[in-house]
Amino acid sequence: MTDTRELAGRVALVTGAARNIGRAIAVALAQGGARVVVHARSSVEAANQTVELCRAANGGGSEAAFAHFADLTDPDAVRGLFDEVETRFGGLDILVHNAAERADGPFDTISYADWRRILGSILDSAFLCDQAALPLLRRSEAASIVHIGGVAAHVGVRHRAHVSAAKAGVVGLTRALAADLAAERITVNCISPAQMDTERKGELPEHFRQRPIPLGRPGEPAELAGLVRFLTGPSGRFITGQTIHLNGGWHMGQ
Repeated sequence: MTDTRELAGRVALVTGAARNIGRAIAVALAQGGARVVVHARSSVEAANQTVELCRAANGGGSEAAFAHFADLTDPDAVRGLFDEVETRFGGLDILVHNAAERADGPFDTISYADWRRILGSILDSAFLCDQAALPLLRRSEAASIVHIGGVAAHVGVRHRAHVSAAKAGVVGLTRALAADLAAERITVNCISPAQMDTERKGELPEHFRQRPIPLGRPGEPAELAGLVRFLTGPSGRFITGQTIHLNGGWHMGQ
């Protein structure tokens, strides 16, 4: 990762940033010079660790990052998050929506409550955050939204109908929002990763166990974070409405 600090003076919010991919994204943006808001739902200790990593990466001390805890399926909580962003940092330039909940189960065992819970955590939360962010992003000279999607939106996978549907919705939201906001020079893109080398509960999903990655390894969170940094930086200003696949060739030819 370069230390050009091309994001100096920018403010970034990363949802689901307590650990793994979200943490890597937050730290990468801080290394680029951005002040970072670290969102988490309930992982207080892990989120505070991410804040400290961001402060160290930015070099700006306690003013470089803070944590906010909120349930992003609650419209009032989302408004509270963006109110604090404006109060503490005065605006917003970059929104990275990474927060998501995943689950597995045969289609005929998925309850409607589970269906709504997964769609709420992935798609509804993206809608609520994007909409709440717009008044702040419209004041920025170089605003960007990046959604973190998933390969399940593009490839048929067993036992993840709710996750696949929600992630596919994020792809559609990305394209529609990019079209809506293009005239305002706000870019909107989606990154769709496959297997990443992260801490995870339980075993690897079946679709990754059955078919290996052509490059022979999972992706690193830092690789995804570097792509986010590129898309939100000055070199990514002519890219919008795109879904970029980051999967070591796993989705190739599917």
